[in-house]
Amino acid sequence: MKEWAEFITKHLSSVVEILAGFVITVALIQFLIRYLLNFARPGLEQNNQAIRIQFGSSLAIALELLLAADILATAIAPTWDDIGKLAAIATLRTALNYFLERELKTTQKPNSPVLQKTNQSDAELH
Repeated sequence: MKEWAEFITKHLSSVVEILAGFVITVALIQFLIRYLLNFARPGLEQNNQAIRIQFGSSLAIALELLLAADILATAIAPTWDDIGKLAAIATLRTALNYFLERELKTTQKPNSPVLQKTNQSDAELH
C-alpha cells in the first residue's frame, strides 16, 4: 500500500509540474501574439499593460502549481535535506507570487481602462 502511495504521489507531482509548464507555455504564446498584434493598434501603453496583467496572472497560477508539485514530491518520506530545500523553494515561490499578485492588484483596478482592455482583448481572441 505504501508503495502505491509513493508511486501515485511521485507521478502526480510530475503531472502537476508538466501542467505548470503547459500554463507557462500557453501564457507565453498568448503574450507574444497579443504583444505583436498590439503594434498595429493605438494606445500602445494601455494595451501593453493589459497584456502584462493577463501574463502575470498566468505566471501566478503556474507558480502555485509548481509549489504544489514540490509539496507532493516532498510528501514521500522526506529527509531533513528535502524539507530544507522545500522550505527554501516554497519561500521563494511564495514571495514571487505575493509580489506578482500585489503588482497585479495595484495595476488592475475595477472599472479601469486596463481591465476593460483585457476583457476586450479576450473577447477578440475567442
